[in-house]
Amino acid sequence: MLTGTEMGVVDENAAALGVPRKQLMESSGNAVARAVRDHADPGDAVTIVAGRGNNGGDALVAARFLDEFDLRVLLLGRPETITTDIARENWDALQSAEYATEEVRDASDLSLADPAVVVDAMLGTGIGGALREPEATAASAMNDADARVLSVDVPSGLDAADGTLADNAVEADHVVTFHDTKPGLSELDAEVTVADIGIPDAAELFVERGDLTRLSRAGDAHKGDSGEVLVVGGGPYTGAPALSAQAALRGGADLVRVAAPESVAREIQGYTENLIVREYEADFLGPEQVDWLSGLAADHDTVVLGPGMGDADETLSAVEEFLGGYEGTAVVDADPLAVVPDIETDAELVCTPHQGELQKMGGETSDDWRERAGLVESFAADIGHTLLVKGAYDVITDGDETRINRTGNPGMTVGGTGDVLAGVTGALTCVQEPRHAAAIAAHAVGDAGDSVVDERGYGLVATDLLAEVPPALWK
Repeated sequence: MLTGTEMGVVDENAAALGVPRKQLMESSGNAVARAVRDHADPGDAVTIVAGRGNNGGDALVAARFLDEFDLRVLLLGRPETITTDIARENWDALQSAEYATEEVRDASDLSLADPAVVVDAMLGTGIGGALREPEATAASAMNDADARVLSVDVPSGLDAADGTLADNAVEADHVVTFHDTKPGLSELDAEVTVADIGIPDAAELFVERGDLTRLSRAGDAHKGDSGEVLVVGGGPYTGAPALSAQAALRGGADLVRVAAPESVAREIQGYTENLIVREYEADFLGPEQVDWLSGLAADHDTVVLGPGMGDADETLSAVEEFLGGYEGTAVVDADPLAVVPDIETDAELVCTPHQGELQKMGGETSDDWRERAGLVESFAADIGHTLLVKGAYDVITDGDETRINRTGNPGMTVGGTGDVLAGVTGALTCVQEPRHAAAIAAHAVGDAGDSVVDERGYGLVATDLLAEVPPALWK
């Protein structure tokens, strides 16, 4: 089952894989036409009521496959307000071929006459809530008609996000939905057909540009709405926490703070004035800082734990104690990864190991990415956390759903790129589900690395990635 949002991601990923939406619309329209033939005889009256989006576009395609029927095509609105190019092209094709089309500019003028089948193609999976005009009047006319009502993808008025049905929704007798079923369809008193329209399985497996469509930012956003990240790191190293913190800012977080030992705090602050550093009295993190750190973490949406922290016994003990009492979201990277499988925590963790670190955690790997994906998925299910396992093909899984990212290049084996990935992942977990955040971060950071290499060749350093992250996220 896919929500409307997920279906939009899959559609765009299919386009990125070489199967454009126009091609999918042609297949969708053909599927609708086949369903009409199942419920009407040649010569019967068939009326299509099309909206101005891609849902309507699917039905406009169907019209070209229904020449054996007495066909009417009603467009709700003016043709110049059709919202997508491909839907408009299919409207224009009907005009060129002189199909019987009508424009409904006033809902009070709408008349369905007495068709055998009426096709509801007004609103698709991207719209929810009570129907407004002219769709409300059209839905009422469909529900009152002595005709079989066939809805395209979902009945107009069904919210494909949660399956709720508006009081004035279309009462469909048959639904032709595409690729996969949608929330709420199984509860309808209607026959449902799931039509294969040629979307490859890879559109759900590989992370592609469609995943970036999950990102948005409100025009009236305020400071903090896009998240506050706490990077906990430093001690033996200073560059790693500074890279993660800067990457979190480039990943879209509004505020990023670094919790670091006083011995290195000034040095971390010196990397850029954009960082806010909170220091504690020690040379490295130990159990005596856990209470202070827990209080600080509670004021943030996400914690990035581990960059440059080291593997001192006291430090790993502190990590165990902190995560044992933490209930928020944390991205765990570098040395602290080793203790994660043994920790009982209510926190939601995203772990970002490379394959060597994965093995130290107790997981297994393989040179074959397909086999590795299965192994990583099983391990994620065992430990109960999301994994982003870095490699030529990144594996992202929560133990239930697994994604593969293919961006990136051999130049990214340089030190520090993992710190950048942890920071971007931290920023995105503020506003996305962990599995989506990890997938988008892997794709964007890999894409950033590809942009650097395309422009300059190999020899990139981790700081080169920072400026390339925003355009990779907001293409």
